[in-house]
Amino acid sequence: MRIRNAAAVAAAGSLLLLTGCGAADMTKQASPFANARGAKTVTLSVQSWVGAQSNVAVAQYLLEHKLGYRVDTVQVDEVPAWDALSQGRVDAILEDWGHPDQEKRYVDDKHTITAGGGLGVTGHIGWFVPTYLAKQHPDITDWRNLNKYASLFRTAESGGKGQLMDGSPSYVTNDKALVNNLKLDYQVVFAGSEAAQITQIKQFAKEKKPFLTYWYAPQWLFEKVPMTEVKLPPYKDGCDADAAKVACAYPHTPLQKYLNTGFAQRGGKAAAFLKKFRWTTEDQNEVSLMIAEQKLTPEQAAKKWVDSHESTWKAWLS
Repeated sequence: MRIRNAAAVAAAGSLLLLTGCGAADMTKQASPFANARGAKTVTLSVQSWVGAQSNVAVAQYLLEHKLGYRVDTVQVDEVPAWDALSQGRVDAILEDWGHPDQEKRYVDDKHTITAGGGLGVTGHIGWFVPTYLAKQHPDITDWRNLNKYASLFRTAESGGKGQLMDGSPSYVTNDKALVNNLKLDYQVVFAGSEAAQITQIKQFAKEKKPFLTYWYAPQWLFEKVPMTEVKLPPYKDGCDADAAKVACAYPHTPLQKYLNTGFAQRGGKAAAFLKKFRWTTEDQNEVSLMIAEQKLTPEQAAKKWVDSHESTWKAWLS
């Protein structure tokens, strides 16, 4: 999610066209509709975590049902999404967790990407333990006490050390550097994806087992599995500038939207709508919960949210 400013990988990922008749490799191709002058079609980048999918689901539903656009969605990792957006292969990113190097390159220097305003949601990554464990061991929420409890978190995958569970290897995290620089007796173990990480967390919680995990807000899972953040050394501006030397907490990041500059200038009502699209953490979690836990399709979840929040989304169309 983001390094995710936290979680995207700088390693290039493939771009997948999700609409139409099957998936297509988009590393060399573009949606035939993206950045098309005068087209009534919008192509949105959608990331792998459910909060980002919720943004796109609601935006897509309103663009199609209220503004008469066709919407294509493209699945792409965070850093490659900036390249695709710059090149006009997608028209908009609706949830970025902070990539200052990409912003400088494409927004400030090349002017091929235009800031689309805040999403209205503040993101934060951290290390979390289940609240039932924090109640049993109140001092476990201070990073300086983690080594004392490392044995509680050992798993078959952690090599005799405590396990710090991360999600997808495509998320850029500071966790390996933090473990090393804070001299913690832990091993970072990747679940493989957000969905796999959620499955593991829910299983640990069902059995009331200890776990220590990289996690983030906003995220609907907090409503199902209460978790308490472990306090890392305080974040200060620049403390994460050198990835190898990071020894501080993750920042709180106001999440941002970005538009291809050509689309921002010529995208008509669709571009204006996406610039105004702004909702709350509670709104996003409501849709995410319907998709991830209640197993509604993104379109069904979007429709349900739209039907009950007319006063919110009507302002985006004005």
